[in-house]
Amino acid sequence: MSHDDFPTDDPAVVTCGLPYANGDLHIGHLRTYVGGDVYRRALERLGQETAFVSGSDMHGTPVAVNAEQEGVSPEQFALDWHEQYAATFPKFNVEFDNYGHTHDETNTELTQELVRDLDEAGHLYEKEIMVAYDPVDDQYLPDRYVEGTCPYCGAHARGDECDEGCQRHLEPGEVEDPESTITGNPAEYRERTHKFFDVSEFSEYLSGFLDRLEGTSNARNQPREWIDQGLQDWCITRDMDWGIDYPGDDGDQDLVLYVWVDAPIEYIASTKQYSERVGADAFDWEAAWKEGASDAHPEGGEIVHVIGRDIIQHHTIFWPAMLEATDHTEPRAVMASGFVTLGGKGFSTSRDRAVWADEYLDEGFHPDPLRYYLATNGGFQQDVDFSWEKFRDRVNTELVGTVGNFLYRSLLFAHRNYDDAPIAEATSDEVDERIEEAIADFEAAVNDYSVRAVGDAVTDLARFGNEYIQRSEPWKLVDEEPEEAAQVIHDCVAIAKAIAVLFEPVAPEKCERLWAQLGEDGSVHEATVEAAREGPAGDLAEPTELFEQIEDERVEALNEKLESRVADTEDGEGGDGDESEDEPADEGATDDSGDTDDMTDIEPLSDDRISFDDFQELDIRIGRIEDAEGIEGADDLLKLRVDLGAETRTIVAGLKQLHDVDDLPGTKVVVLANMEKAELFGVESNGMVLAAGEEADLLTTYEDAGPGTKVK
Repeated sequence: MSHDDFPTDDPAVVTCGLPYANGDLHIGHLRTYVGGDVYRRALERLGQETAFVSGSDMHGTPVAVNAEQEGVSPEQFALDWHEQYAATFPKFNVEFDNYGHTHDETNTELTQELVRDLDEAGHLYEKEIMVAYDPVDDQYLPDRYVEGTCPYCGAHARGDECDEGCQRHLEPGEVEDPESTITGNPAEYRERTHKFFDVSEFSEYLSGFLDRLEGTSNARNQPREWIDQGLQDWCITRDMDWGIDYPGDDGDQDLVLYVWVDAPIEYIASTKQYSERVGADAFDWEAAWKEGASDAHPEGGEIVHVIGRDIIQHHTIFWPAMLEATDHTEPRAVMASGFVTLGGKGFSTSRDRAVWADEYLDEGFHPDPLRYYLATNGGFQQDVDFSWEKFRDRVNTELVGTVGNFLYRSLLFAHRNYDDAPIAEATSDEVDERIEEAIADFEAAVNDYSVRAVGDAVTDLARFGNEYIQRSEPWKLVDEEPEEAAQVIHDCVAIAKAIAVLFEPVAPEKCERLWAQLGEDGSVHEATVEAAREGPAGDLAEPTELFEQIEDERVEALNEKLESRVADTEDGEGGDGDESEDEPADEGATDDSGDTDDMTDIEPLSDDRISFDDFQELDIRIGRIEDAEGIEGADDLLKLRVDLGAETRTIVAGLKQLHDVDDLPGTKVVVLANMEKAELFGVESNGMVLAAGEEADLLTTYEDAGPGTKVK
């Protein structure tokens, strides 16, 4: 693995968190898969050798219980869902190079091999632990069928995670006041012998790993707190029949491996299956995943994990410790997405309050507009809210009004007035420079792990194209200044070709259609950014509009359908609005949809109003952070020097655990400048930096407002 800018000479593997084979997919689930697909396509546009892999997580208690309720084996139950997922992802142009599952032979063999390696290296040991047991129902209770109180923060917690509080991973026996989620019976703890991985021995390594880790800042910052608090060793076995057997030969065959042991190993297994299918010359899985396996790639490949933020700890603590202990390549980057909400509230699968993946397609919508919405609506680590109104506005304004409008008007004018392209000999300097700027923005977006910026590079280029053609008015020049008109249209077709290449990661199917309209050879999926520099060369076909307007009446009908469905479900439940009867949350490798089954609703808007005069009294300014440093004795606070135009002020902000301190200088922020001064840990704070949510998402500007600009 290198830390050079992409593209590098080492093979890259992009993975997505494994969907748990236990239920239908909705558009909230799709965010990480679309994000992963956009990112790997963007890498390929740069010329990076890349494998894109994932698979279904087949193991865990919910699969076993639900299979029993349906009267089928756990394997058959999970395989049915696996096959559905494998068919659904391509419908949204999410095209994995390999999509496997955790119960197949490859993953089983690799998992047991890696666990043996951990054991032989002295990293596993036995320990007597307290396991929850339901004395009424006479059964041991694996993690997700226990709930109670988090011993660290006091919040309500699941058996293996404080999902409503501090988000900390919990070991068996840690939850206080345990209850069975199956029967509701109070549980008791009984002593059992289990296997442990000595994660605590890797604290120093993991601190260094987080210093090296690229990706989103939440993936680096959250785990630091857990390391600082002291890592606990990890119980890697469970009392179950369904799963991968612990590979012991001393009577341990009644234990299976914890689902979080075999789930990430599927990343390796899926890459291996891809190599076996295409040949090691096309992609060498060992060169990517094993340090020293290849002379050409002695440090392994570029591993990028795209996940939901609720599984950060597994990918930045347990998984890299396993890889380090067994001489595998550590991840280069972890991109952790925010949740997706629906109209300001969480998805609720139990109440049918969701836009299902198949439903979206059945309504006749093309997949690429949804890909655009999920990829570009906010930074990747921020929460995204979906509503049919917001979806309509983004599609109509940006895809139809900006990108689609430029492409159709340019290509239609060229097709009607010229025989073929190139229309002029070369692209003008102005347009050539603007295309180069878009390519630079695209390359920077890839190296910043920003799928949003990948899309923005294209919409910004299309805005320039609209301004350029409007300013140049070729329809007025075509008769009186034909050479000048030809140059303008050649430039516009050149921009259209660049858009086809650079927008392919976000809208692959639409861009393939655009590529055909441009008369270019081959497939846009094989084109790199070099093709965007070459200018048009093909015979133009008569264009058709790429994106369709969404009418207000359509949105109203969709909202009525959703509201009716939710009301019917609530009536069927007695209309009490109680979420407690929802099915237990998934135990598998991904749980990032934003279901209200797993997260609380967004706080309602306040009914208390202020007057316009009160608002005018707030002096809100744009600032730029000049430097940032920690404050002695304060775990969360930073001392910032912020340029407010007229002066530079010292402001104390609680950002230390949530942002990379070294990345803050140069960041533009929004500051409440007339906040009363306060002294915190001996530092006088003269203002307040504004941020949103638990992750302290800093408010900033979209355009170029400078320090001191007043927010009105």
